[in-house]
Amino acid sequence: MPESATPEKGILISPTSSRSVTETVNGSHKFVIQGYSLAKGMGIGKHIASDNFTVGGYQWAIYFYPDGKNPEDNSAYVSVFIALASEGTDVRALFELTLIDQSGKGKHKVHSHFDRSLESGPYTLKYRGSMWGYKRFYRRAMLETSDFLKDDCLKINCTVGVVVSAIDCSRLHSIQVPDSDIGDHFGTLLENQEGSDIVFNVDGDKFYAHKLVLAARSPVFRAEFFDGLEEEDKHEIIITDMEPKVFKALLHFIYRDTLIDDEELVPSNSSTSSSSCVSPVSETLAAKLLAAADKYGLARLRLMCESYLCKDISVNSVAKTLALADRYHAMELKAVCLKFAAENLGAVVRSDGFEYLKENCPALQSEILKTVAGCEEECSSGGKSRSVWAQLSDGGDTNGRRVNSSS
Repeated sequence: MPESATPEKGILISPTSSRSVTETVNGSHKFVIQGYSLAKGMGIGKHIASDNFTVGGYQWAIYFYPDGKNPEDNSAYVSVFIALASEGTDVRALFELTLIDQSGKGKHKVHSHFDRSLESGPYTLKYRGSMWGYKRFYRRAMLETSDFLKDDCLKINCTVGVVVSAIDCSRLHSIQVPDSDIGDHFGTLLENQEGSDIVFNVDGDKFYAHKLVLAARSPVFRAEFFDGLEEEDKHEIIITDMEPKVFKALLHFIYRDTLIDDEELVPSNSSTSSSSCVSPVSETLAAKLLAAADKYGLARLRLMCESYLCKDISVNSVAKTLALADRYHAMELKAVCLKFAAENLGAVVRSDGFEYLKENCPALQSEILKTVAGCEEECSSGGKSRSVWAQLSDGGDTNGRRVNSSS
């Protein structure tokens, strides 16, 4: 008689787990509104828009309405809104708008969803163009006598927190890896002068550095230190074409891979000020550092300087910035200058900077005209609503100020 089969014991499987995590991906944008008094009167429902900025995979923009958004308020209030500027459906987000107190007292006006319980949850933006904000953000008469307005300038900080949900298994047990601090270590090496084997004499100031670090970062230094086999080993180099503060900023970048924190990187005056009050663009630290980057073959430093100089382009500065970009092979900055000059041709040709181009860089004038021709082609294909050449007949804006309005 066959033996009865005994059931096998079930195999124990370890229980699995997962976790649903809902959190916000946060990002901020600072919007500076220069020339507030000139923006007034543009009309109820018309706004000045910030550049688009990206948070949580979506693009956003800040809309400032100098005459308000609501016709019923008769321009008694300014309005501020945050708009979804890219395609999206039912995007859930938290927002914070801060009007900056420019007196230094820190009494900012803050409207925030963060750090408080929301009865109905985060705000939902249904589609591109949806907005959140305040029609009555601030009473205009009070704003114009407050510490929020200084030198005809307003500053608004915006924080967006996009709500995202995900099933997270790996983060139940995770180890956080800190950001790289190699720049800090190399910066300390520079500051302590430990192991230095080369000295730079810049107008009497001594800078101690390390040949290997310099050679690793700059092909020019590499050739100078290691390719000239017949030369004696150098221990001191005299720099005659650079100021000490520029060379210090150069070394800071080479060792730390960041720009030095210096208010002289760009002019402290607004680009809308009269040309007599603004330092020439060539005298800024960013411009001098651009020249140093070109001299020593530092492509990343060149781009970082281009980015800084790009922020300060105006009708009054674009011509000399263009000449600077051309001289030091700053191609990104040059392209921006050419496009700006073409789009503001009427005002640019009447500026002092354009006269500078006539006398010193006539070839760049030809490049501007070629760019204008390209803009004209865009006009004919519907890319622009108005001929660029038509600006020559109306004189443009000669104060170096551009305020683009839209409704």
